[in-house]
Amino acid sequence: MSKSERRLRTALLGSVRCYPEEKAQIQASAKAAGISTGEFLRRSALGRRIVAKGDTKQMNEILKLGGLQKHLYTEMQKLGMMTPELSKQFADTLASLQKTLMKFRADSLNNTED
Repeated sequence: MSKSERRLRTALLGSVRCYPEEKAQIQASAKAAGISTGEFLRRSALGRRIVAKGDTKQMNEILKLGGLQKHLYTEMQKLGMMTPELSKQFADTLASLQKTLMKFRADSLNNTED
């Protein structure tokens, strides 16, 4: 980005009055999303997507757990250690992980795309 392009982003909006509770809530939401308060307000006002960083980290952990579950399942099958009871437990665990992941994705669809 050239110096003149950066300069264009320095236009200031007037002060926004709000209650102290609202200010605290906005600041907490911005912090949870891992962005500045100004960036949070810009995205909110323009209808852009705001995804909390914690959500993406949690989603990645859920995906990793699902991959590890599948790996354990196939390894146990190769070794002949898989029983119908264990197979059902693996299936139930994977189904729970999928439901949790879908909740994250459904929540993120409530925001509009950039």
